Amino acid sequence: MKMRFVLAAFLVAGAMSLGLAANASNGGSKDAPKDTPAAAAPADQSVDNQTAAQKENMHLEGERRFRSNCARCHAAPPKFSPRMMVTIVRHMRVRAAITDQDMRLILRYMTE
Repeated sequence: MKMRFVLAAFLVAGAMSLGLAANASNGGSKDAPKDTPAAAAPADQSVDNQTAAQKENMHLEGERRFRSNCARCHAAPPKFSPRMMVTIVRHMRVRAAITDQDMRLILRYMTE
């Protein structure tokens, strides 16, 4: 009985070590493509650059809307958790008559 347990444990340990070795040999990801074309890299970079530029524009627009709607009465508050910031911005949206679009941009600016 003990021999069966030891043999089973040995087989399981061996299988696990082979699995770990195989995982390490392909970079640690099961879904990693084995043959990646070299031409795909520049297209990915341009998409990343466009996304980064969009995020930067939205951040700047959020800052501009914060300055025009909120900075009249408030300095930029310290960092709050995103959940608290949603509550604060929604409350101030009603009090300051901020549009929904302004609220979303301000919220994005305040939580990034």
